Amino acid sequence: MSITVKHLTKYYGQQTAVNNISFEAKKGEILGFLGPNGAGKSTTMKIITGFIPASEGHVEVCGMDVNEHPIEIRKKIGYLPEHNPLYLDMYVKEYLSFVAKIYKVKNVKARVAEMIQKVGLEKEQHKRIGALSKGYRQRVGLAQAIIHDPEVLILDEPTSGLDPNQLVEIRALIKKIGEEKTVMLSTHIMQEVEAICDKVIIIKNGDLVANNTAAELQNQTEEVVIYVEFEGDISRNQLKTIENVSRVEKISNSAFLLSGNKQNDLRKNIASFAQKNELLILTMKVEEKSLEEVFKALTK
Repeated sequence: MSITVKHLTKYYGQQTAVNNISFEAKKGEILGFLGPNGAGKSTTMKIITGFIPASEGHVEVCGMDVNEHPIEIRKKIGYLPEHNPLYLDMYVKEYLSFVAKIYKVKNVKARVAEMIQKVGLEKEQHKRIGALSKGYRQRVGLAQAIIHDPEVLILDEPTSGLDPNQLVEIRALIKKIGEEKTVMLSTHIMQEVEAICDKVIIIKNGDLVANNTAAELQNQTEEVVIYVEFEGDISRNQLKTIENVSRVEKISNSAFLLSGNKQNDLRKNIASFAQKNELLILTMKVEEKSLEEVFKALTK
């Protein structure tokens, strides 16, 4: 395992920021790390990267204990924190060369050129960082995180401030990086998680509340929701009489969302109801529960 976290706990005085959480992230895997603000995501990432110590528990990166081998582990980690710390008076190429030399990267000039091309900074490479937009500063931050070719990449809100076109490009880059490395990605954008993450961890108030693939999380709910549209008007009260339907939400006079337990096949009951009442069904389909809905249910 590239990242192994066992019974991790972090106290700030009387407050428990992270409470006895355990998880693993493998090489070639992109791990989505989700939770509301203040849930303990950034604290966990800072402990994994060796920036702050844990109060209890054990963390290994690339088979090494974070407390026993802090310098060696930092060489193997690329880290983009939530608040991207850049030297605003430095030029883009100057800054990336500076970071590359800190990591003792061979052939600094070629590596910097490669990073500039990879994150799409060609047109901005001769500017001062302070003159860049937030989106381009985020690209500089991502470039410095991967310039030393780390085995593990930890990204805290990496696409913050990017426009829709930039989002697509950076997500594609992260997905490509994730084929060869371990990537741990914190974000509030559920579409991003669905698009690029292999596994999802959700924490709430420092507690681990989910650890699964996005698809399995979406399917674990016991409720099923079916969209049905009839030819002609029908009332909610009529639809409430359908066997095993627990909730009816009106979309229009002829279209509704019907909810019930997943163990019962509501489609048969709906079809039977329509036949009995001489109604024509124009559309009937099972509504997929979004990851956003699952997240809300687990963290509300």
